[in-house]
Amino acid sequence: MKADTFDGAGFRSFGYEKFVRRCDFEKLIRDDSFTIRCDIVVIDEIRAEESTEITTTTAAVVTVPPSDLNQQLGDLLESEKGADVVFEVGGQTLAAHRCVLAARSPVFKAELYGLMKEGGTAAGAVHIEDIEPRVFKVLLRFMYTDSLPEMEEEDVMCQHLLVAADRYNLERLKLICEEKLCRHISVGTVWNILPLADQHHCDGLKKACFDFLGSLANLSAVVASDGFKHLCRSCPSLMEELVVTLALPGSHA
Repeated sequence: MKADTFDGAGFRSFGYEKFVRRCDFEKLIRDDSFTIRCDIVVIDEIRAEESTEITTTTAAVVTVPPSDLNQQLGDLLESEKGADVVFEVGGQTLAAHRCVLAARSPVFKAELYGLMKEGGTAAGAVHIEDIEPRVFKVLLRFMYTDSLPEMEEEDVMCQHLLVAADRYNLERLKLICEEKLCRHISVGTVWNILPLADQHHCDGLKKACFDFLGSLANLSAVVASDGFKHLCRSCPSLMEELVVTLALPGSHA
């Protein structure tokens, strides 16, 4: 049986603990001779080679800081350095960089560079209608930094931002607003959020509103409010869809 042993000098070696029996050995003899094969492996010789690879220990001493591109672009917007387009919003003027806006929004790209370019855009201000200055400022900030600041009355601001995001085809901003508004659905807001979700094709937000109204307690409270009466008058087709949805099995909690 082959064994892993150590000789007198303390070196590891491999071999057999038992010798071959004579009767078995004699069977190997041919013409009064036999052949022995020896395989020798030298293990006490060390070969050193240079390597250009960076070891894990070496690489660990190099620390890569997180990207601050959003901060730098935000500072660029605030400083207005190099700005080449001015927007007039609700009596206020806001400067920006048309290349950044065009890169972020296909609508701005068409308006500022393409066939939809307004007459006088290169020389004068671009007039923005139906958006409050505070909403447009947050919109621009998002286009530069891809993030939203802390906002007072978040539910109200997100409703306005959702409309602006849909207008300028900013899909990620639209989804962010949709997700935030899902957390603000209540008896006092659902009558306003639901038609907004329907009008701007926010399927997730619309479903969240329907799920909220699937509770008999919530539905009863909403039906008793003035907002519900207004919703019935202004969005009859949406109310019909709500009734059909709530009539399905499992709709009420």
